[in-house]
Amino acid sequence: MLPQVTEEGVIAAIKTVFDPEIPVDVYELGLIYAIEFDDAGKVKVEMTLTTPSCPSAQELPGMTEEAIRQVPGVTDCQVEIVWDPPWDQSRMSEDARLALNMY
Repeated sequence: MLPQVTEEGVIAAIKTVFDPEIPVDVYELGLIYAIEFDDAGKVKVEMTLTTPSCPSAQELPGMTEEAIRQVPGVTDCQVEIVWDPPWDQSRMSEDARLALNMY
């Protein structure tokens, strides 16, 4: 029997993914809008990017999906990029603001 997927486990995995241009993980940057998972281990994540022209647009969703697939109990993962609502700095955590000197 597969281990049960938890939100904490998925978030911990997402926190291992860093934007190559910014020394903060994508979760703390506020790029993750929604996390859904079911008892069968399927995970769906809605995420955005800081801008549509983000140089890491091709890498970050794949890196996020790969990290989530490593979580015990995850059987499938889909990361969807959404643009609504647009990302802005208010979505960043306090830790991210401190790390980037954006108070």
